[in-house]
Amino acid sequence: MSGKILVTGGTGFIGSHTVVELHHAGYTPVIVDNLSNSSIKILDQIEKIIGHKPEFHQLDLCDVKKTEDFLQQNQDISGIIHFAAYKAVGESVEQPLKYYRNNFYSLINLLNHYQDRRVNFVFSSSCTVYGQPDVLPVTEAAPVKKAESPYGNTKQVAEEILSETAASNNNYNIIALRYFNPVGAHASALIGELPIGIPQNLVPFITQSAIGKRGPITVFGDDYDTPDGSCIRDYIHVVDLAKAHVAALKRMEDGKSSANYEVFNVGTGKGTTVLEVIKAFESSTEVKLNYKIGERRAGDIEKVYGDVEKSAKELGWKAELGIEEMMKSAWEWEKYIEKNPF
Repeated sequence: MSGKILVTGGTGFIGSHTVVELHHAGYTPVIVDNLSNSSIKILDQIEKIIGHKPEFHQLDLCDVKKTEDFLQQNQDISGIIHFAAYKAVGESVEQPLKYYRNNFYSLINLLNHYQDRRVNFVFSSSCTVYGQPDVLPVTEAAPVKKAESPYGNTKQVAEEILSETAASNNNYNIIALRYFNPVGAHASALIGELPIGIPQNLVPFITQSAIGKRGPITVFGDDYDTPDGSCIRDYIHVVDLAKAHVAALKRMEDGKSSANYEVFNVGTGKGTTVLEVIKAFESSTEVKLNYKIGERRAGDIEKVYGDVEKSAKELGWKAELGIEEMMKSAWEWEKYIEKNPF
């Protein structure tokens, strides 16, 4: 494969891993990022993995003129993978307008440029669109439920924007990937998740607690209707997730899409409880964790995991790495950044 692929938010957690996988697949990734939630040093880390520093542009995609100028100057871009978005659920509740402005303006500015020429577009969506599903595992045909947060709502409305845009103009080939819970880090331990402040997600809090940056881990509730009472999620290794983006691009390039707007679940198809994640970390790293059981947390869904048969059949993709590999790689990354702070 060849071609120049724009990766928005490409210095972030999922974006940086996808840049690496695009390179391995023969593409030329071009990164755009405003660095509001990532570090410029990630470019050096990517260089250590792939042998050269990828092309990078610091740009706020909410700026209409700068975005249009950039795209006009880079008309050889054949595909876009759009990660750039704010993603903290709690912050979105406190500052909804910040989330609506950033997450919609950036998307619309990108799409607007391609009304008159073709583009393959992969969108970073989320299983949050399902809410608490009525049936598990949840399929792509399940109803989209009212969002629990402004962040979740941006994903739902963005999917509507993409669907309606594709329906109005055949220049757009669009695939929305509905992620479950990305965790882990690259096998090199040179890139991984870099949360700013106190981590909002389980696995980086686990690794920071294990290394001494945080106090005990709180398991929010042990009285749910699950095997051990803790919440169930579908955790997916970030490298597997990155490879799904490459598969989505290839599907569109090869003309295999059944329509010019499609959605796919990207997960393992297996649910894992919070307590099972803790045990997997301990067994894969031989590090004992300090954790306690707390009250249920408002807004938490009891259990969600995806049906991934459509992704396997139509994308030709499936997750390969298990929960222990996720935990071990996350721990190796945490130890790396302890010695090499960003």
